[in-house]
Amino acid sequence: MNANATQNTRNTLGASPRKLYKAFAFGEGVTWTLLISALIIRALVDSPPILLTVVGSIHGAVFLGYGVIASLVGVNNRWGLGRTVLAVALAIVPFATIPFERYVERSGKLDGAWRRTATADPRDSHWFDRLYRWFLNRPALFVLVLLIAVAAIFITLITLGPPGGSTTE
Repeated sequence: MNANATQNTRNTLGASPRKLYKAFAFGEGVTWTLLISALIIRALVDSPPILLTVVGSIHGAVFLGYGVIASLVGVNNRWGLGRTVLAVALAIVPFATIPFERYVERSGKLDGAWRRTATADPRDSHWFDRLYRWFLNRPALFVLVLLIAVAAIFITLITLGPPGGSTTE
């Protein structure tokens, strides 16, 4: 990759699709470990409820971030709807993002830079691809919109309460 392409890759969202996806897939695994550990601690000793609330919130935020990043990389690298949905859905299963990350890495599905310019590919003329490139070329705005969307989803989920209902009833 030439220096201009490397700079182009880094100017969008701060990292290449590969680095961003790998970081969030790893983070998802780490926060699963923290969440499961907090659940075990709660089952074994009388731990303060705030422990599970904090760890669960951290995991929830990383889970949502992973979903967004997996979607962006899936669109960017043209994984197709099925593989992109699978990547997002695997975050529900503890540690499943790690083998999937290894699979997409080995199969070259993480290769390439952010698609900031149109190519001869006919898919680049689709309205969604044009909108996607428009946002990629405005990274500060793109990150702001993504953060607002993730925050709105996070707040909605917190308002609805933990999966399975409240444990304090």
